[in-house]
Amino acid sequence: MKYGYARVSTQKQGTDGNSLEDQEKKLREAGAEEIVSDTFTGTKIDRPEFSKLIKKLGAGDELIVTKLDRFARTAVEGGQIVRDLLDRGVSVNILNLGLLNNTPTGKLIFSVFLSFAEFERDMIVERTQAGKQIARERGVRVDGRPEKFSKKQIEHALDLLDEYPYSEVERMTGISVSTLVRAKRKRKAAESQEG
Repeated sequence: MKYGYARVSTQKQGTDGNSLEDQEKKLREAGAEEIVSDTFTGTKIDRPEFSKLIKKLGAGDELIVTKLDRFARTAVEGGQIVRDLLDRGVSVNILNLGLLNNTPTGKLIFSVFLSFAEFERDMIVERTQAGKQIARERGVRVDGRPEKFSKKQIEHALDLLDEYPYSEVERMTGISVSTLVRAKRKRKAAESQEG
């Protein structure tokens, strides 16, 4: 059985030839006997109709989609879904990529596809690391849990300690005594290095 899958996001519905009607027409032209569709953004993991269809597919079936981004958010995720389907004996026909199946040609196309998926993942990691390095050089904290309070809030609370006890400053600012103690220690260390 040949199944088609179409998805539109609510924001992009009807643009760039991605409307449900356009996709369904292409899927029928490619031989889809039954078409399933979802209306969800690609960033959402939950695509209920696609999930049902994936469970339904079995050996000898074919899944047809117009583009990879119709069922996967990234090439890596798409590769995982395609590999699972191929292992179950399901052919995957991505119209702008080709027929992926257990034939030598299908395996070659899939291998090239996975190479691009790995390349995409590596490029994302590389860009992320470069961005973090630039942020670190600018003195921006990028690793670990984000600070709950700004430097200005901490400085204000430390100034209040000149007039009020720790417990009172905690009540007024919401900054815990332990955080205030650490910040005060850090401030003294910085002052002693300067002086």
